[in-house]
Amino acid sequence: MMQSYLIKNANIVNENKVFKGDVLIEGNYIKQVSEEIINTSGAEVINAEGKYLIPGMIDDQVHFREPGLTHKANIATESKAAIAGGITSFIEMPNTVPQATTQELLEEKFQIASKTSYANYSFMFGGTNDNLEELLKTDSQNVAGIKLFLGSSTGNMLVDNEEVLEKIFSSTDMLISVHCEDEATIRKNTAEYKGKYGDDIPVKYHPIIRSEEACYLSSSKAIELAKKTGARLHIFHLSTEKETHLFRNDIPLEEKQITAEVCVHHLWFTDVDYDKKGTHIKWNPAVKTQKDKDGLWKALLDDRIDVIATDHAPHTLEEKDNVYTKAPSGGPLVQHAVLAILEKVKEGVLPIEKAVEKMCHNPAKLFKVYKRGFIKEGFYADLVLVDNEKWTVSKDNILYKCGWSPFEGTEFSNKITHTFVNGNLMYDNGVFDEQIKGARLEFNK
Repeated sequence: MMQSYLIKNANIVNENKVFKGDVLIEGNYIKQVSEEIINTSGAEVINAEGKYLIPGMIDDQVHFREPGLTHKANIATESKAAIAGGITSFIEMPNTVPQATTQELLEEKFQIASKTSYANYSFMFGGTNDNLEELLKTDSQNVAGIKLFLGSSTGNMLVDNEEVLEKIFSSTDMLISVHCEDEATIRKNTAEYKGKYGDDIPVKYHPIIRSEEACYLSSSKAIELAKKTGARLHIFHLSTEKETHLFRNDIPLEEKQITAEVCVHHLWFTDVDYDKKGTHIKWNPAVKTQKDKDGLWKALLDDRIDVIATDHAPHTLEEKDNVYTKAPSGGPLVQHAVLAILEKVKEGVLPIEKAVEKMCHNPAKLFKVYKRGFIKEGFYADLVLVDNEKWTVSKDNILYKCGWSPFEGTEFSNKITHTFVNGNLMYDNGVFDEQIKGARLEFNK
């Protein structure tokens, strides 16, 4: 039988409230949430005095690199880092090797995760210019959604045929998530800067090459198409202030047909940081200006942006420490994302209730994740305890397979002490239970 747990005296953050109380976990589920619970069931007691208890984050966009790119990362290593970082469920992207662009290849990824993932998991099916028939076989009860790259990607995953794009948008009722950057604009800008600098373009020009214009052109076109076809559209990793004005905040999330996500790195870094961090903060879309960062925060706080995610995309240091044109975009984030947002809570940038809404509640609502993302009786016990304790990110406490973090040297004011996944205490003050694995996410669709 599974161990039962009674979490006592926690500052529980749930559904726009913070209250002191207890949570009883029995089996995989939250049995009771109350101001005080008497321990009649012999549950193991965890005293959470002074700690926040939050739902586990549901990260709607990660790249865990398996299969085919496992020198960078794999599902086991990165899901372990995610658990230590308070992320209990993830949705992984299709641009692995081979790409998850057939049902068979998609299911192979689910099989790997069932044996190796410490967190709960789902995967997106990848759309291409020529796999519509296969895409339409995707089961919405068991798969998070469809992913389309409308800006450059690996292999043949760039969907740049407008006729095909309209067919995909018109033919599926599944949530379509998109990476929006205009390829023609980026190619033109890249050629211009290569003409000036060759391959060794100063990385500070990255947000000018992958410009505001490139992002806005692509996002606005995708939104126009979604409105025309009635598709359910979710735009990943907004990076510009200008794009935020494309989204609504005058209706509840449940009624929105078009939603938006922002990633931690676009809320934390600006183009000033390229001088110090170089290609280690080279992402697509690019980290841009202070004005863009301020605009993203404003849109997050007024509900034009619905979700905070990571776009965790590790590369080795050897790969990242190349000249501009050879250094891949992306970086590891799952271990530090929740704490980075909680740092902004401490700074007074956003209330903790809003942070939990964007990291936990809203991904669950938006993807219709079954019984997760909230601290509610009858829901899966995906829970995270956070203590008020300072610590500094350094090489010796990084869990990513790639062994580095863009947050190295950052002092955080909070520390994650316990992470429960499906009622199992998977992470306890630095110690993992490696015997137990996460579960495949289910969807109410």
